[in-house]
Amino acid sequence: MPEGIYEATGRRKTSVARVRLHPGSGNVYMNGHDVSDHLRRASLEMILVQPLQLTDTREQFDIHISCKGGGLRGQAGAACLGIARALIKYDPEMRAALKKGGFLTRDAREKERKKYGLAGARKRFQFSKR
Repeated sequence: MPEGIYEATGRRKTSVARVRLHPGSGNVYMNGHDVSDHLRRASLEMILVQPLQLTDTREQFDIHISCKGGGLRGQAGAACLGIARALIKYDPEMRAALKKGGFLTRDAREKERKKYGLAGARKRFQFSKR
């Protein structure tokens, strides 16, 4: 890995995000597009940059994110975890603040599979006595 580039992976639901931090001016790119064009919602963009705001590094890095799988919310969550992990590689002193903020915990909730004989994962069909 070239000097000054910090790389990490984040996951959420079925999304996987590979994050690269380059020294720069605060531009964020996701799958080759500007992050606001890719995510299309300010709330998701806010989720993505929370670790940067907590550590006051928003304007220090250009961030390139490669996401696969899942929906936009899952991709934003995966990118958030990836950014937090990359920041720790940049400066291990940030670990305490990021951990206290809850950005280093992998959200392990997955969609439960549908079972045969049921309408969904747990929902049953309506019972008819007669």
